[in-house]
Parts: sequence; C-alpha cells; structure tokens
Amino acid sequence: MSEPKILRIYLDESMLWQAREGWFGFGDRVTKAFQEAGFRVELRQNSFDARAKSAARRGYSLFLMDDPFHPKSLNMRKAYYFPYWRIEATSKRWEFEVAQSRFEPDEIDPDHAQKWFGNWRKWVFRGGPARAEKTGMIYVALQGRLTAQRSFQSMSPLDMIGEVQARAGDRRILIGLHPGEEYSEEERRALERIEDRDTRVTVQTGGMEEALRTCDFTVTQNSAAALSGFFFKKPAILYGETDFHHQMPRISQLGSDEAWWQVEACAPDYEKYLYWFLHLNAIKADEEGVAEAKILATCRHHGWEI
Repeated sequence: MSEPKILRIYLDESMLWQAREGWFGFGDRVTKAFQEAGFRVELRQNSFDARAKSAARRGYSLFLMDDPFHPKSLNMRKAYYFPYWRIEATSKRWEFEVAQSRFEPDEIDPDHAQKWFGNWRKWVFRGGPARAEKTGMIYVALQGRLTAQRSFQSMSPLDMIGEVQARAGDRRILIGLHPGEEYSEEERRALERIEDRDTRVTVQTGGMEEALRTCDFTVTQNSAAALSGFFFKKPAILYGETDFHHQMPRISQLGSDEAWWQVEACAPDYEKYLYWFLHLNAIKADEEGVAEAKILATCRHHGWEI
C-alpha cells in the first residue's frame, strides 16, 4: 500500500518561523517541489515527542539535523555553507552518501572548479584567503566533550592535543574553542594546565578565520574548520570520521606517523575537491527549478514514492 501524499517538515522554533514567513530558502524549495508533485506539506514544531509520533503517521517526515529513525523519514542538513544542503538517510555525517563516494579529480573540469573556487572563497571569507600565509603555527579546532572518546573518534580531543604537542616541534599551537560550545570546569582546567605548562600553546575562543589564514595546517576531530581551511589552501589531519575526509589524512586509516607525514608532503587538490564536494554533491537551494528536481530525485533515491 502506497503512502498518502503528505510531507511533514520538522523544524526548530526559529527555523519554523522563518519557513512560515517564506524566509527559509531550502525549506521553500522542498515545499514547492513536493506541492508541485501533488503533496500536502505541513511545517511542524520539532521535538522528541513530535518525531516519535511521526513514525505512526502516514506520509513522509523530513527532520532538520535529527536522526531519521524510521523508514518514512529523512534528514536534511546544511552542507556547511549556504545555500548548499543535503538530504540523507542518516544523521551521521561519516555515513552520508558523499562520504562513501570516491573523489576522482581527473573527472573534474579544472576551469569550472577554479572559477567556482575563486568566487566562493571571496564570497564566504572575503579577502582572507588571498592573504593566507604559513607562520609556523598549528591550528587545533575543537568541538565539544573534550575528555571523552566517542565512537567516531580515534582518541579523545584532549589526547589529540597531546599528540599535537608531541609532534609540533618548535611550531606554535593555537587551540581554538568553539564559540557555540559550553565547556565544563573540568575541561577548562585541563586546557589551562596545558597552556600553563607549554609555552607553545595558546587557547582562544573563536577566531577561526584568522587562524586559518595564518596556520600551517589544521588538526581536528571532524570540525568544519578543516573544510574551511581548504578555501585558504591549508591542509588538515582528521582524528575523527566525517563526510569531507577524501583529501585529508585520517588517523583511523593511516595511523599517526603516516597522517602527520602526509599533511605536509601531499598537497590536496583544494579547488577540485571543494567544487566536487559542495557544488557537484549537494543541493544548491538558490537554483530555481534545478533544486526542486534534485530534491525530488534524492528522496526517490532513498525510497520515497513521489
């Protein structure tokens, strides 16, 4: 028995208001695409209970960021930079379809990639990338839960910092705290001890763009700072799993010795990779007509009857 033509989009309070006012570009594209396919589209307040109830409802569900835990649900997530978005059958970035795909640089048109790269590095970061330099500094981009080793990580963030200290030589080490994270007293005390005992180390909150402009390379679990660093032509080492791993040495795959050697010996194909990862493997919400077609095709690919 086929599902009725109903799509419910679950959004947080702020995004729900924007969508109802017609200010959520990707949400507008999804709504238009499904309405033109004969669906009734409902915008709903997201909550644990609302998502749980969606499993028993007929029709399809689209969750913003949250896990699509039943067969009639999918996840939508910004692909790091507006207006690029993804629709996936999982909320785990390292399981996204692009994460499982092979990056083949020889298949990418170099002129298209270079033009796109030149325009987008100015659009996202203004003049910073054009002034990029290497100043003998390693940028360690942190996220949250510094003392724990999670399932997608090769070691805890604090242990990762320890490895950076052991391998940095005479380079300076800038540890960047995420401005959106709330760090515990235990975590802050641990960072203070590291900073007090190692004259190479500075801890700061935010300041990512300037750090990317001046660092030699980035070390992180799976922070998007590593991907942003590609716009500055700065390589990165990953201590965790993510969807943008293709041109970055991963500790889980190579081990520390090889990964640290590769980050300086093997230059990524910055222009082609960003063009492939973002423009060729995501949905650009401001492409009228094209975006709607990609949205429906992606949902059909994941088994929705449209």
